Amino acid sequence: MLRLRPLLLAATLLVPIAACAHAEPTPAAAVAQAPTARIDRQALVTRHNVTQTAVDRHAPVMLGNGDIGFTADITGLQTFPEQYSELAPLLTMAQWAWHSFPNPERYTEQSGLINVEVPGRGPQPYAWMKSWSDAETNPAYTWLRANPHRFSLGRIALTDGEGQALDFSKVADTRQTLDLWTGTLTSRFTYDGAPVEVVTRVHPALDAVAADIRSPLIADGRLTAVVRYPGVAPAINPDPSNWTERGRTDVLARSADAVTVRRTIDETAYVSRIAANGSVTAAGAHDFQAVAASGDRLSLTVDYAQAQPAVALPSTAETGPATADHWRDFWTRGGAVDFTGSTDPRAAELERRVVLSQYLSAVNGAGELPPQEEGLFSNSWFGKFHLEMHPWHQAWQAMWGHADLLERSLPWYLGNLDNARAEAARHGVKGAWWPKMTGPEGRNSPSLVSPFIMWQQPHPILLAELVWRADKDRATLDRYAELVEASADLLASWPLDRNGRMDLGPPMIPAQENYDPLTTANPTFEVEYFRWALSTAQAWRERRGLARNPDWDRALARIAPPAMKDGLYLPTDSTPDFWDIAGSDACREHASAPQCKNRDHPSFLMAYGFIAGQRIDREAMRRTFEAVETNWDIRQTWGWDFPMMAMTAARLGEPEKAVDWLFADLKNNQWGPTGMTPRVHLDEHADELVPVSAGAGGVAMTVNPDGAGYRRAAETYFPSNGSLLWAVGLMAGGWDGSTGHAPGFPKDGWTVRVEGIKPAP
Repeated sequence: MLRLRPLLLAATLLVPIAACAHAEPTPAAAVAQAPTARIDRQALVTRHNVTQTAVDRHAPVMLGNGDIGFTADITGLQTFPEQYSELAPLLTMAQWAWHSFPNPERYTEQSGLINVEVPGRGPQPYAWMKSWSDAETNPAYTWLRANPHRFSLGRIALTDGEGQALDFSKVADTRQTLDLWTGTLTSRFTYDGAPVEVVTRVHPALDAVAADIRSPLIADGRLTAVVRYPGVAPAINPDPSNWTERGRTDVLARSADAVTVRRTIDETAYVSRIAANGSVTAAGAHDFQAVAASGDRLSLTVDYAQAQPAVALPSTAETGPATADHWRDFWTRGGAVDFTGSTDPRAAELERRVVLSQYLSAVNGAGELPPQEEGLFSNSWFGKFHLEMHPWHQAWQAMWGHADLLERSLPWYLGNLDNARAEAARHGVKGAWWPKMTGPEGRNSPSLVSPFIMWQQPHPILLAELVWRADKDRATLDRYAELVEASADLLASWPLDRNGRMDLGPPMIPAQENYDPLTTANPTFEVEYFRWALSTAQAWRERRGLARNPDWDRALARIAPPAMKDGLYLPTDSTPDFWDIAGSDACREHASAPQCKNRDHPSFLMAYGFIAGQRIDREAMRRTFEAVETNWDIRQTWGWDFPMMAMTAARLGEPEKAVDWLFADLKNNQWGPTGMTPRVHLDEHADELVPVSAGAGGVAMTVNPDGAGYRRAAETYFPSNGSLLWAVGLMAGGWDGSTGHAPGFPKDGWTVRVEGIKPAP
């Protein structure tokens, strides 16, 4: 049987990952308390600095500022991409960097729509692919899914005196440390017996990478750096770089120590500047070599922008203090949780995950667009963002004193209101209909699942509410009033009114995505989330001095109740036999048969965790939680499921279970040395050894990091990080109606010091 308890007991013995140096909490009394001394923020952060002494092929280090991400290898630059997993490409990606392949057939959104019969409304257009083979008869599906897509702007690598690639076999004595407090990556190693030090930073206000390189090899003319610009590969995922067809590179300006180029790839164009304390010269049509003028130090700065920047390119000496100030401000201004004094052996590891997740979210999830699931690290789903994931990425920011970071992405919704209103009108309903999988243009992407996902529809109300709760400023109400109103209009008008009850679907696919859209109705989480958001939208009207919206009140009174049978909540109203089937021998062992729905996200638990559903019976939810623990195929869960279940356990008054779920010993809850978690899928064809590229078209075999029967699909999945921070924020800072200090943590074994965290709704 797939029961969770043995796994959780084993997880209590987890110790911090050896490759990441940090201190253990100081032993103290095994009773949770609310210490009065302020948290030493610098000590909290720096004890979780990332230190690596060898290449971890799954865990290169990221630097960034929210708008640009730079992934570095063990040299501190991007010198040896072949030493890393093909799922961990060494990319430089920006929130604004999107490309589309030519569209000679002039496909439009209409090209990917088909009519779906909606009960009570007739045929309606959806971007639905009934199977992946549909793309063979309608190639518009392929183009619309793949475009636009994120691409990599450039690669910065150490090279020899001739600008040629270094030989990895000559690298030794590696030691790399990411100083989280200052955002500084220091990499030390020897090359051919000579010492090398590389200090790398990303500027906080410009999309610029700065590197200070020191080595006697520089003075000998044996060590230089090269900046290379790639094109875009048709495959796009996970590495969009094309090193054969590389577009066009035009020099706009040149001096002895700097060059400015315009890059053009199809209709996409951007500008890049390179400056060094020596010479910058062309090393090919799309490559430039930086050579120090003299001495043992090479200083190099490279930036990327959509248009020629109005400000001068800062030197490395200027970038260092600016970067340090930026990160010190981040760590001191926001919320913090410190587990010093805890005796639970998992406390140090949880603290490490929390600190590293804050850093990774600030790098990957704090830009002008909602984040994609792999952030700026690599591409999945063509680099498009999934709006249903937006709160998992960023909701924590408003609770932890960083509402300004969340607000960087909210203008995207305002800018796409017209598109969302047009989508709602196409379905004959009011308000704004938000896509599931999209890019900056706001168009839904054809898919087997995406068109029928609806739990992203209340998200703008949730995110705006979290921003308002951060400071309760009238300006926040004014800024997002139109967004809240339009989103609430959709929530009140889209449900189908049948005999005095308003049903969500069909067609509908819940957050637990393994349901037939044409027969699914009234998922437990979604019916409660729609009501929660409508109630919140009414509160916004009242705060603004407006009367309640009668259409919204009508929906609040009529939206279908959460489905229940035999004292347990059902995932959907349309699956009354769910628990009978889930408890059968066939489904409890391996829930892969079509009739076995006890896999994927147990999202009905979110009705009393992600939110506090007003109609949820607490004891019934407790029984349902226990049924999930007993009957769920937990092998088929994702990174955000574990914090989500911790939030539900905390609200149920079971803090021990909350912590246990944060440490569930499962494939998608493995936290690497840099704080990233992989995305792993069941695959009966996956063996103990898997093929990897060996360069020059060759193939070698390496150990499957996840074991036989599993396939690693990505090296990172950032909803894991954001959901952890939301869960820990709720457990430490409380929620509306909770009592006592750190109500989501056990009283025995945990000392929880909390600063600057707002209660969750």
